[in-house]
Amino acid sequence: MTEASENQIVRADGRTPDQLREVRIERGWSEHAEGSALISFGRTKVLCTASFTNGVPRWMSGSGKGWVTAEYAMLPRATNTRNDREAVKGRIGGRTHEISRLIGRSLRAVVDMKGLGENTIQIDCDVLQADGGTRTAAITGAYVAMADAIEWARGKQFIGKKATPLIDTVAAVSVGIVAGTPMLDLAYTEDSRAETDMNVVATGRGLFVEVQGTAEGAPFDRRELDALLDLALGGTASLTEIQRAVLAEARANA
Repeated sequence: MTEASENQIVRADGRTPDQLREVRIERGWSEHAEGSALISFGRTKVLCTASFTNGVPRWMSGSGKGWVTAEYAMLPRATNTRNDREAVKGRIGGRTHEISRLIGRSLRAVVDMKGLGENTIQIDCDVLQADGGTRTAAITGAYVAMADAIEWARGKQFIGKKATPLIDTVAAVSVGIVAGTPMLDLAYTEDSRAETDMNVVATGRGLFVEVQGTAEGAPFDRRELDALLDLALGGTASLTEIQRAVLAEARANA
């Protein structure tokens, strides 16, 4: 399929293959958390909160470094059928553990722990509604919540005025091959029938933090991999612009 014909393809929701869903980030959604953001990737909605604690886990005490960690969860009716709460089941599922670790790794990749000082930021990402891309939306929204928590701490003098804990931005997006066409930011109906499915986490400078790719059907070749990575970097660059605009507007109104 040629590039020209790919660009003529219209997806079920009216997007072109290289187009993100509508992305919205509402900062300060929670009145109690030091940083928070309600992020929407189309119909996927994730509430991200960042809780700041002055101090670190005992095993890090005296190191002069801070810590960032994350937890991910889905509300019982975030999908079209109800799922039992994992707390009721008495155990956290493997998928939940995996995504929690992914979010934590992604955020730590852009934090200078010495600049953070001996402070802890706990990120909680709760999926309110799922329509594909919940982990990528969580990472993208969590960065905004974390940035706000850091500025809150700076205002409280837990972090020095000249300290720079954030060394870059981070965002994430899904890509995949659907009916032979590489596509950006898959909704659930696309994700569920993708021949290849991939989640890409990248910094604002365009450096990869994590690439998770799987052939759900036929194996994919290097050309298809390159096409997906190019799509993903275009998507994360757009998400970075949205993040920066939201944070810049907040500081201008402060």
